[in-house]
Amino acid sequence: MKKEMTEQEAYLQLAALCAQAEHCQQEMRDKMRRWELDETVQNRIIARLVKERYIDDERYTRAFVKDKIRYNKWGRRKVQQALWMKHIDTDIQQRVLDEIDEKEYLDVLRPLLKQKRKSIKAANDYELNQKLVRFALSRGFTFDIIRQCLDVDDESEFSEYSEDSE
Repeated sequence: MKKEMTEQEAYLQLAALCAQAEHCQQEMRDKMRRWELDETVQNRIIARLVKERYIDDERYTRAFVKDKIRYNKWGRRKVQQALWMKHIDTDIQQRVLDEIDEKEYLDVLRPLLKQKRKSIKAANDYELNQKLVRFALSRGFTFDIIRQCLDVDDESEFSEYSEDSE
């Protein structure tokens, strides 16, 4: 039979977790639910973690967004969906997503499309572009950004060839 966890033990374990990496309130609630802690105890622990700045959903969202875009190469839509699943307040989501640097965002998608282009089998350019668009949409990029990258990509490829021939 497993021993029940006290409020103080739960708090200390969660504080230690939050000291190691950013976590949001929802992740901590899920953990406490698995530990079968009472709802009022959960609320007290969350309030204390927030008050002592172990948990800060806005700080967490900034780190999450940066990591998902930079390392996982996700688009805004996919990031936003993940934040929604973590019950991050929509105001915080919007504020942080609006801070994304447009150039950096495009610099994530361009090489991704370039890399994907090499592995796609297509009968013609139209089919190739359709597959690239579908791929980028599945990564959470919006159509306008994809279009921008595909157009720029095509132009830069032509300019690369013209420089070589000179």
